[in-house]
Amino acid sequence: MMGDNDEIEVDITAGQKMLSAMSGSLLTSLLVTPLDVVRVRLQSQPAQSPLTTIQQLSSTSAKPFSTLPPNLGVTACCREVFFANNNAEYCMAGPKVGEISLGGAECAVEETQRRSFNSTFDGLKKIARNEGITTLWRGLSPTLAMTVPGNIIYFTGYDWLRFNKMSPINRVFSDNYAPLVAGTVARTLAAGVVSPIEMFRTRMQASRSTGGGHFAETVKGIGEMVSVSGYTSLWRGLTLTLWRDVPFSGIYWWGYESIRSVLTEARERGRGHDLTVEGSRSRARRRSQSRENHRDTFVDSFIAGATSGAVASILTTPFDVGKTRRQVFVESASKSGAEKVLAPEERPMLKFLWHIFRTEGAAGLWTGWIPRTLKVAPACAIMISSYEVGKRAFRSVNEREERKRERTV
Repeated sequence: MMGDNDEIEVDITAGQKMLSAMSGSLLTSLLVTPLDVVRVRLQSQPAQSPLTTIQQLSSTSAKPFSTLPPNLGVTACCREVFFANNNAEYCMAGPKVGEISLGGAECAVEETQRRSFNSTFDGLKKIARNEGITTLWRGLSPTLAMTVPGNIIYFTGYDWLRFNKMSPINRVFSDNYAPLVAGTVARTLAAGVVSPIEMFRTRMQASRSTGGGHFAETVKGIGEMVSVSGYTSLWRGLTLTLWRDVPFSGIYWWGYESIRSVLTEARERGRGHDLTVEGSRSRARRRSQSRENHRDTFVDSFIAGATSGAVASILTTPFDVGKTRRQVFVESASKSGAEKVLAPEERPMLKFLWHIFRTEGAAGLWTGWIPRTLKVAPACAIMISSYEVGKRAFRSVNEREERKRERTV
């Protein structure tokens, strides 16, 4: 093996790091997109079930259509569909115009039950059964368009900020805090670049249209949003994204390097080596990791990535809830001359999260934390282990090439 880890890292080109990040992104997106679809649906569905409203509506015909919940759908059992004002996104099924019978309400209850999810696995089951199993991979194309360049920027940026001798982070911060700072800076850059794509993906996954209608609906919704609020609305939720991703990245990289260091030192102690007596402890750990075989690299990075990703995911879920609700929010047209009243989704981040806490409690802030953690933990594990193994493979190739050049000199 060659020198220490600093020398080895220089021998891995930026293109090789990008290829390693790309392979991890493709594999991760294919495996975890279904959980992401369920997470978005759980976070964007109404906090209060509309079933109670419908059942109350079945006992009286005096209530106006404006009181109906916004996510009623239509099934084959519905004989007629009545739209409020001909432009609302909800409908009510009944046997005759002007009459709301128990049968119509039961039809609406049935449809609402199909579209309301009680848990992660309930969502997976209902989406696959009622909308088709391919719906679980809805948004995969924008996901790939987002994660591939995003992870290239994120992981290669982190590597440069964390380990390159020219990085200002290495000169200012100690090894204890450098992972946290490098992770937050790298994530900020990546999030700003891919935010419009993430907006498109989130709205597509939240769409309940079937067939190919979800794409057209998303494009139309994005176009209307831009015409009303301008192109800057494509970055709606970026602040919340940064509030979610920046602390997530700091916690994740700090935890990842800490856990992997513990695993590395435990393996070296098992071999009778003590890294604390080899001068710089951090450099000794990196040197040991550069000499690991592919299996040890995969196992250590997988365990460290999954553990750290799960913890960071749970702690930052409230910001994920706020981001999702802001991105799927549809701005209502205000009446001419009337003073515009900001919806909760249009308020500053802290006020919006406080509104969620006040109206829904702590459970509202952690809505969807199970599918998010089930997605994030394996995604982090797969992504970082693929990235590290890819780098390790390229490093081995570069070392063999270097030995050949040395022999020919």
